[in-house]
Amino acid sequence: MIMVHFLYMDFLNFISDSPQLEYTKNASSAEIVFITDQGIEFYQVLPEKRTLKLVKSQNINVNWYMYCPESSVILLSTTVLGNVLQPFYFRGGAMSKLSKFEIELPAAPKASKLSLSERDIAMATIYGQLYVLYLRHHSRTSNSTGAEVVLYHLPREGSCKKLHILKLYRTGKFALNVVDNLVVVHHQDTETSLIFDIKLKGEFDGTVTLHQLVLPARSIQPYQIPVAGPAAVTSQFPVPCKLYSSSWIVFQPDIIISASEGYLWNLLVKLEPIVNLLPDKGKLMDFLLQRKDCKMVILSVCSQMLSEPDRGSLGVIATVFDKLNNEYKKYLEAEQSYNMALEMGQSRSNPPPKRPVRTQAVIDQSDIYTHVLSVFTEKKEAPHKFMIAVLMEYIRSLNQFQITVQHYLYELVIKTLVQHNLFYMLHQFLQYHVLSDSKPLACLLLSLESIYPPAHQLSLDMLKRLSTANDEIVEVLLSKHQVLAALRFIRGIGGHDSISARKFLDAAKQTEDEMLFYTIFRFFEQRNQRLRGNPSFNPGEHCEEHVMYFKQVFGDQALMKPTTS
Repeated sequence: MIMVHFLYMDFLNFISDSPQLEYTKNASSAEIVFITDQGIEFYQVLPEKRTLKLVKSQNINVNWYMYCPESSVILLSTTVLGNVLQPFYFRGGAMSKLSKFEIELPAAPKASKLSLSERDIAMATIYGQLYVLYLRHHSRTSNSTGAEVVLYHLPREGSCKKLHILKLYRTGKFALNVVDNLVVVHHQDTETSLIFDIKLKGEFDGTVTLHQLVLPARSIQPYQIPVAGPAAVTSQFPVPCKLYSSSWIVFQPDIIISASEGYLWNLLVKLEPIVNLLPDKGKLMDFLLQRKDCKMVILSVCSQMLSEPDRGSLGVIATVFDKLNNEYKKYLEAEQSYNMALEMGQSRSNPPPKRPVRTQAVIDQSDIYTHVLSVFTEKKEAPHKFMIAVLMEYIRSLNQFQITVQHYLYELVIKTLVQHNLFYMLHQFLQYHVLSDSKPLACLLLSLESIYPPAHQLSLDMLKRLSTANDEIVEVLLSKHQVLAALRFIRGIGGHDSISARKFLDAAKQTEDEMLFYTIFRFFEQRNQRLRGNPSFNPGEHCEEHVMYFKQVFGDQALMKPTTS
């Protein structure tokens, strides 16, 4: 889309392997808008016919206009004072007239003078919503000093509403940018920039929300301009760029042009220095979670608050974990809804569901484990009770948001307890089910038997509570040469008719206890007799070597003879 002020234009098609034909009111783009002081005209471009087709027009007195390419909205300033703004929305080859609205001027102006300049208006998309930003140099309230930025929300449907006011507490010359959903107000007199975040909690006065600075005012980072010239001159040191120059021209959302020096910049917000400018960790998290590239900075903050000299209280740590898991939970729920929609299937009349976008604000258990907790537990200087408290606080937060805790977090708790010989605490955590039952956890407990003998029984108890862990229980008992205990367990759950005879005979033979082997062998002979009417083993059971061993030790006569009922 092209915005022009001219009443007459010549266009030239640039098409490969075609004559370059010049003609009037023709362009290679699909649509074009002409704006004059008397109205707006929307044309469809027909390059093949070298002509334009008028789609829609509107007669309206226009003082100035503004265009937002992100939202495809044109804003026209109308009326004598210029403070009645008429937006038009362009989409799919159509022009829609949105509801006009009036900008509240700070004082009663002269009736015949244009009072609202385009220099004091900006349009930008903030958190997915289109806003018109009005730089009001004098507040409407008598008890307030300095300029302010008023944000009008401009929806596609419905009326435009004044929602936010950014308090500047300064006077002079200003310019506006919007970067990473932050409103950045440049103040020329002090050569500083002020940052506002409308997502953070402000003061609601019943009509609008008043916002203060998120951070102390800061200057844009100095920039060195290389010196151009002959080879003998280029060895000179770069020249510092003049910041907040009167020759600067600002374009939305994040462009700054220095007309005098011939440079164009993109404005960026560096998150790392902000960590030290916002001491309130809860507010810092609220701020960082809204930023585009926040993950590694947030993980760095989490590590920092667990270490000296910036170690936070458990209350602060809990607040940070809760804020992270709140975002994590919202993403998991969105993923679940998306998967359910796919499974249920969408009718052809409905558009397919959109997969939720995983932003950097989604910090999951793997992120925290890898970059924060596992590193933290390796630090020898950290008090072990504080260490355990932090681990349990993160698990508490996950449980609070009904997020399934991954077994590696429980394993980290157990390893940390063992490392500091806190076996009594480990026993309590397991006894009172602070650590949820799982097969990996039970296996980890088994490995601790040599340093903490009760861990073996704790592991078995855990496996018994897991209705799906019967095979694991049998394997554990057999590995400990507790063959009879394994057989009693499998009989107790009614699975003794399907278990492998060879597996149990192998385990019994490894114990080198002949009477135990006799007992196990006799059990399976009796099972064979009961199930098939013959005590012998089938070839498919591969028990030939065990039959030979039985004969060697106890003789052929000890084998059971088939009985008939």
